[in-house]
Amino acid sequence: MKLSVVIPALNEESGIKATIEQIPIRALEAMGFSVEIIVSDNGSTDKTAEISRKAGATVVHQPLQGYGNAYRAGFEYASGDIIATGDADMTYPFDMLPELLKEMKKNEYDFVSTDRLGTLDSGVMTFFHVFGNWMLSTATRILFNWPFSDSQSGMWIFKRTILKHLDLYSEGMPFSQELKIEAYRKGFKCGEFPIEYRARIGEVKLNTIRDGMGNITQLIKMKFNQKQKRKNSFFSETIQN
Repeated sequence: MKLSVVIPALNEESGIKATIEQIPIRALEAMGFSVEIIVSDNGSTDKTAEISRKAGATVVHQPLQGYGNAYRAGFEYASGDIIATGDADMTYPFDMLPELLKEMKKNEYDFVSTDRLGTLDSGVMTFFHVFGNWMLSTATRILFNWPFSDSQSGMWIFKRTILKHLDLYSEGMPFSQELKIEAYRKGFKCGEFPIEYRARIGEVKLNTIRDGMGNITQLIKMKFNQKQKRKNSFFSETIQN
């Protein structure tokens, strides 16, 4: 089995090295996984790419700005049977990957998301960030009968083959909720596990109001099945195995 760890990054030179080094490669290899680490560089102007390569990652360049675009490039390059994701700023606990993979296998899940909100330490997120996450997660549960707690978490583990079955259009932050909703409503076996969400290293790029409104707009479009123009359709055309 091969595990691809895909990390989107935009000017994350402060945290990318520590993020990569946090991935427990030896423990994963002991479980039978070969591991590739892919940093999807979304147009960084600092030393993110250079530091990533020195830390042992493969760097894929995606000049089209956007969280979803960065993941598209990373997923297209990924060759693992399983893909795991997380941000480049030390917020997500990559050291939990062995535990999460064991739970995924035990429960025969196709897609695993993570819940940051149930164990969130005070001060890790601003009040508005916490409220925004709660609001979007609640809206997702109401609109899609989605049974999980955190619709915005950026740490996921899933079988690569499910991508060809998902209709994914978002180029920006809504990609995170879109991926989860699609995996669930297409009938794949999904689970969610609590994680420790940690303090960010580096500059905060999330715009609570702008990104929150973008997420709400996309939820409504998904609910009423409004078709969106897909600029990169590799999910259905390239990922076949």
